[in-house]
Amino acid sequence: MRDNMIAKDNQTLLLYFKKVRRDSEQLISNLSVEDCQLQAMPDVSPMKWHLAHTTWFFETFLLVPHLTNYCIFNAEFKVLFNSYYNGVGEQFSRAYRGTLSRPSLESVLEYRRYVDQAMAELLTSDNGLEEIVELGINHEQQHQELMLMDIKYNFSFNPLLPAYHQPAVATANKVSTPLEFVQFKESIITVGAALDEHFSYDNERPNHSVLMHPFSLANRLVTNGEYLEFINQQGYQQPIHWLSDGWNYIQKEQLTQPLYWHFINEEWFEFTLNGLQPLDLNAAVTHVNYYEACAYANFANARLPTEFEWEYAAQQPDTLLQLSDSAWQWTNSAYLPYPGFKPISGVAGEYNGKFMSNQMVLRGGCQFTPNNHSRSTYRNFYYPHQAWMQSSIRLARDSE
Repeated sequence: MRDNMIAKDNQTLLLYFKKVRRDSEQLISNLSVEDCQLQAMPDVSPMKWHLAHTTWFFETFLLVPHLTNYCIFNAEFKVLFNSYYNGVGEQFSRAYRGTLSRPSLESVLEYRRYVDQAMAELLTSDNGLEEIVELGINHEQQHQELMLMDIKYNFSFNPLLPAYHQPAVATANKVSTPLEFVQFKESIITVGAALDEHFSYDNERPNHSVLMHPFSLANRLVTNGEYLEFINQQGYQQPIHWLSDGWNYIQKEQLTQPLYWHFINEEWFEFTLNGLQPLDLNAAVTHVNYYEACAYANFANARLPTEFEWEYAAQQPDTLLQLSDSAWQWTNSAYLPYPGFKPISGVAGEYNGKFMSNQMVLRGGCQFTPNNHSRSTYRNFYYPHQAWMQSSIRLARDSE
């Protein structure tokens, strides 16, 4: 797993900040203005909005309260680019972000340059703001991952099925290793992040003890070929495999295959950031929702791991493949606070805690996760029906 180190001084932090900001803009380097405006459903956002919102975060939580004589770039941006922070004020409707043709993309990029210059000024002195700056940087890295997942979804509605850019984006890491189950003994373990030199979100803390019963985890993710066998065995037509909510959902949505799969002239294809490609049977299956993951696990006489089983196994060196370089992995754990959870102080405390309801935890990382952003304690979370994010399946079993 990759560790995200907290910067030791403001100069290092400023260099880190500048790199992450450049990385975000690099993601749109081959996109048109029109591409950056797309929003195909409420769950995804336009590329332009991501660029503006991450900038709004630094302006709102750092520059306005902490930089003397800072002049707000545009007062209307306070509403337009506020995602869900009720403590800050009103937000523009998430479902209609794609209607914001103004401000222009160039105006948003100018906004970024303006805020970056002010942030450089703020970080010229030691001011005790390292924790919130580090949070803002990691927040932007989260959005970099979302930008790639969102543009993929947005492009998938175009009948031309366009590629994101050239050179081609690497596909999810694939392995040819046979599926095997790795055994883990009963033990009492410590899970969660400690307050040390490694960055972590508040939802990863505090660390605490958990009793682990004997279990086993698959050494790799489920492949497209294995999931195709589930489809060929009428897995989507047999309610015995499905949770009740899942069965109701696939009936309502008429789902018969994962998101982005296409059956054309008796052959399977998958839409990717490289456009429409023949389905790679050896690659990890991706873009499955929680219901599909559970159904496949039942079909395979297995289950999904708990998030603590996953974390414990991930910390054992050279044990499991595809931990963070392919796809986020659904767990059987509800997204709930750890014992003794305390949100970040101030308005930024809305960052994670208020979403701890009706969502499931995913662990690991994916091919779109920025370097130095994933770690074994990282808790991602989504609603059970969602699949546009890069999600996959790792099987687990109870041990005798």
